[in-house]
Amino acid sequence: MTPDPTAPLLSVDDLVVQYHRPGAPPTRAVAGVSLQVRAGEVVGLVGESGCGKSTLARAVCGLTALAEGRITYDGTPVRPLRVRRRELALTGIQMVFQDPYGSLNPRRRVGSQIADGIRTAAGRGESAAELTTPEDLLTRVGLPASAAERYPQEFSGGQRQRIAIARALGARPRLLVGDEPISALDASAQLQVATLMRSLAVESGAGLLFISHDLSVVRLIADRIAVMYLGRIVETGPTAEVWADPRHPYTRALLAAVPKPDGAGVLPAELPGDVPDPADPPSGCRFHPRCPQAFDGCDREEPQLIAGGVACRLYAA
Repeated sequence: MTPDPTAPLLSVDDLVVQYHRPGAPPTRAVAGVSLQVRAGEVVGLVGESGCGKSTLARAVCGLTALAEGRITYDGTPVRPLRVRRRELALTGIQMVFQDPYGSLNPRRRVGSQIADGIRTAAGRGESAAELTTPEDLLTRVGLPASAAERYPQEFSGGQRQRIAIARALGARPRLLVGDEPISALDASAQLQVATLMRSLAVESGAGLLFISHDLSVVRLIADRIAVMYLGRIVETGPTAEVWADPRHPYTRALLAAVPKPDGAGVLPAELPGDVPDPADPPSGCRFHPRCPQAFDGCDREEPQLIAGGVACRLYAA
């Protein structure tokens, strides 16, 4: 069967991921998420810490088992990685982790680690003409070719993250997943690395799922945005539209909190508290205890995403 060129590269359907604790009910870190990423598209996934973003990223990469739902990459089901070697078809998914200091092996030279990805691409059947060298990849991410002979600890955090990106690109991914890839970097490096990931993904025609709590950066690099709260997607749509006219009260609060040049941009007073414990989520709409627009019934009925891309009873038919 010929693949459908219009089909999403990544499809996440009704995904549930839960963790078990002795003597306690399962904790649903991801509680019924559906999401798509197309080739050449950058999707930004945003939300406060503890909302399940990183758990979703790990599930997409096969690093976490699913309790319910389905994930498919280019038509192939994504199964949890249980052995040392994953299915070749799934090596087209590559992840850039949050910690640039822990994601690279300090005992191996940079070039050797990047070469691992190149060998993965070769094993998947990429032609020799499409393969590259560690030195070429380092140059593409803005580092000198000579960096291949050095060790990770000889570089700054921003440089290490560029090396991690080069290693991921070596496998010629069709889907790149960035799990908070800029949060451990200083402010001067954050936008540089985020912009680099977008340009490299778009240049190669790969999809990029970029996970971050920094909405100001996501606004600049993402084509579409998905807002996550306590394991659920509460709003999604083209980035420019969501930014110009946020509909969900939580999205509006997040955008209001983005720092402004004049020093404004703080968490609104009407949005108190933190994300609740996912082991004991509120009944009904998960956001209702913090929502300034909650009304009768919000504590009983959990809203679903409607055609307009928002999960809120304010917009129910």
